[in-house]
Amino acid sequence: MQGARRIVVALLAAPLLAQCAPAQAESVVKLPAATYDPAVKASRATAVLAGGCFWGVEGVFSNVKGVISVEAGYHGGSRATAKYELTHDGTSGHAEAVRIVYDPTQVSYGTLLRILFSVVADPTLKNRQGPDTGRQYRAAIVPMDAGQRQVATAYLAQIGKGGYFAKPIIVPVESYKTFYRAEANHQNFMRLNPTNPYIVRWDAPKLAALKRLFPGFVSAAPAP
Repeated sequence: MQGARRIVVALLAAPLLAQCAPAQAESVVKLPAATYDPAVKASRATAVLAGGCFWGVEGVFSNVKGVISVEAGYHGGSRATAKYELTHDGTSGHAEAVRIVYDPTQVSYGTLLRILFSVVADPTLKNRQGPDTGRQYRAAIVPMDAGQRQVATAYLAQIGKGGYFAKPIIVPVESYKTFYRAEANHQNFMRLNPTNPYIVRWDAPKLAALKRLFPGFVSAAPAP
């Protein structure tokens, strides 16, 4: 399902979805903590992650303890194509992504990856998540430095060997280019539109899974 159509189809399905909100996310696997996740002595760090539609990715991570801010945006393509309406055919190179500013003394990079693949994105899917298909909806890790790359590579290997998924893990570790902030109407979309049918069906269950599986990681109030 392409970007703008996601909204249209969700609205058409509103009567049905309002009656049948699922009790859990589509794919929920409580993964173990990263075995390689060295402490970072800094008060702030940045992570760029992709996991399908950025509404749900932002909505989950804004509720993680230690996260300072989360922005929805685009990563992988050029400035010229960093627009919602230009990502629909999947040829722009962009993935819908989020930029997370967090406090490494409260939440580690490895923990962010653990949450991403436990309740947000299925790491065995190529160029799709949930109902959305195309390269713009790929799951991806975008390390900001060599330390994050080491943690990411080690964690993918760890969960791949652990047998937590029936299919091979195919999440790419991409080189950082430029993160482009998405349009204002896509920021805090999940929090500002809790009754949107797409949110009810696909994204609210991810937040519910976070709270159920990892209550110790949940913040008292969402980050902006």
